[in-house]
Amino acid sequence: MLSRITNIGKIVTWSPSEKKLVSLENQEILIEDGLIAEIGEKVGSAEVEFDAECALITPGFVDSHTHPIFFGNRGSEFGMRVAGKSYEDIAKAGGGIISSINGVRNATEDELYGFCKNHIDYFLDHGTTTIEAKSGYGLTLEDELKSLRVIKRLNENSELDIVPTFMGAHDFPVEFKRDPDLYIDIICDEMIPAVTSEKLAEYCDVFCENGYFTTDQSLRILETAKKFGLKPRLHADEFKDSGAASLAAKVDAVSADHLMAVSDSGINALAKSGVIATLLPGTTFFLGKNTYADGRKMIDVGCDVAIATDFNPGSCTLQSMPMVISLATLYCGLSMEEAFVGATFNGAKSINRENEIGAIQTGYKADMLFWDIESIDEIPYWLGSDRLLSVMKNGELIEED
Repeated sequence: MLSRITNIGKIVTWSPSEKKLVSLENQEILIEDGLIAEIGEKVGSAEVEFDAECALITPGFVDSHTHPIFFGNRGSEFGMRVAGKSYEDIAKAGGGIISSINGVRNATEDELYGFCKNHIDYFLDHGTTTIEAKSGYGLTLEDELKSLRVIKRLNENSELDIVPTFMGAHDFPVEFKRDPDLYIDIICDEMIPAVTSEKLAEYCDVFCENGYFTTDQSLRILETAKKFGLKPRLHADEFKDSGAASLAAKVDAVSADHLMAVSDSGINALAKSGVIATLLPGTTFFLGKNTYADGRKMIDVGCDVAIATDFNPGSCTLQSMPMVISLATLYCGLSMEEAFVGATFNGAKSINRENEIGAIQTGYKADMLFWDIESIDEIPYWLGSDRLLSVMKNGELIEED
């Protein structure tokens, strides 16, 4: 089926061929079977007509780091942080990642699916059309598989596109705290083979950080994952410089995320290897911390920088990429244009989909946002109040509930 978008105020998108942000006026867009077939001043007739009513059109946002598979919430921890407790203090007291495990383990697959479906579509409300989604709150073979099956079901039953990541190495379960190497064995010898046997994940992520997984442990997990066809990504240098960014370069990871405490040598390693540096300023903001990742330094050294929400039940419940753009420009040193590209095209690069999404180009998915703004500079300006008129996914306008 052919459809056409007319009366467009302006199209703003990254141009992969020109390697720059472009602004197009007096253009129409022809869509065929969910893909952009043509962009031009006149693209011919179509069966379905969309009048953009002079809206500014951009690509849909790509949120390349989320943890949406959980059951229940950790609202009490927010109060603990307000009272002065750190993320590390809360984890030591039994909170943090570990506190989400019982919820996932005790929920049936149907219960977990129902709970996650209730919040997954909120991404669309804020203009996000593709997310990367991690497991990691089960930490047993059975519960990690359950979480990844839920991701698969969500992807099949939501208008949102969801890219699955296995993250059994999110933390050590309490039962393995005294024997962490045995848990590494389980991840490598049982979990990764089972996940790939069912084709439940595309990526393998590891929380490489002091107090979590060491660089040697992370290396073993990621090298095993690569042998089974999973692509590496890392939670890297969030609290302290642990050498995780350099490890990301060593294992050819597609992305290294967080990076608030990354060293200059780590940044240089990312730039040299082409690993995407993914910044998550919403987490720093939510945790009430002051040290944001230095995106300016990373870009100046030559890194491609993406930005994402890090949506999760404990350290960041944010699902709005416009808000992440605001935080990245205010606190990470990114220009408006750099943050916009980080939320669209570079986000797509960090999940190896830069030839499909993240830009308005012929042959790309027709994932587009219609805005009541005159320039993308207004996206962070209207803080916390998205000026979205409509969201289009695969060439279809999404109806609001």
